[in-house]
Amino acid sequence: MTKKLLSFLLMNLGAFAVAVNVHFFLSPNDLATGGVSGLSIVLNQLFPDLTLGTIMILLNIVLFIVGFIFLGFQFGTKTIYASFALSFMVWGLETFFPMEQALSDDLLIQLIIGQIIAASGMALVFHQGASTGGTDIIAMILNKYFSVEVGKGVLFSDIAIATSSIFIFGPAVGMYAFFGVILNGLVIDYALQQFDNNKEVVIISRESEQVREFIVKNLGRGATIHFAKGAFNQEDKEVITTILNRRDYSKLKKYMLAVDEKAFITVHSMNEILGQNFKRLA
Repeated sequence: MTKKLLSFLLMNLGAFAVAVNVHFFLSPNDLATGGVSGLSIVLNQLFPDLTLGTIMILLNIVLFIVGFIFLGFQFGTKTIYASFALSFMVWGLETFFPMEQALSDDLLIQLIIGQIIAASGMALVFHQGASTGGTDIIAMILNKYFSVEVGKGVLFSDIAIATSSIFIFGPAVGMYAFFGVILNGLVIDYALQQFDNNKEVVIISRESEQVREFIVKNLGRGATIHFAKGAFNQEDKEVITTILNRRDYSKLKKYMLAVDEKAFITVHSMNEILGQNFKRLA
């Protein structure tokens, strides 16, 4: 129960970070950096009588209806909740903290700070197994009917929205929006790597039995053992491979310095790990 509550709070915190970027940084500067928020900023220029939050809510309703028609019920409740939570948060910020003008005359610094805040928030939402919906639905439709990868579909949609802003707000603002799309993707990838910063550790040690026991009993981790032969002296060696998070890796490294400081160890950062006690395959 506590874990689910924490996940719910983190998801809302992530959505709020995205809403802060939309309201305080993107909207006052007409920066349409993709997604439902970017499309809403463009449409808000065409329909000024509607608030940005209202347009986002209406767009999400339309996109989910289209998604249900073409994809069926493939959307998790978390994604549906996060999408509308973001829209209502933007609406709430507009209502209680209206922006008369941009925070600064420096468009670039606002874009960078805002996108870092939003991308960190989106990474939080993604880490809870949800997304903010929007262009993800378009990407999933492109994937189903035209075999376009979902990641590329999202990128194409966001670039199309940023490009459309050129015709509404001018080439200078449009180019900033295009840069924001690229920056957003880079920061999200980096932030997600910090959440799942697991390492594959390969160890060759003369104290192999002790090392195995430490990994299994002290760290509570599994390991794979295989045997190899050294090319120089043809000596048989036991090779231990294990996956550890940053904290457990630090413990292992300290242990190895005490037990066998001459051990041969290689470490690889892992982008994604599926199966066993890690992320589920589906």
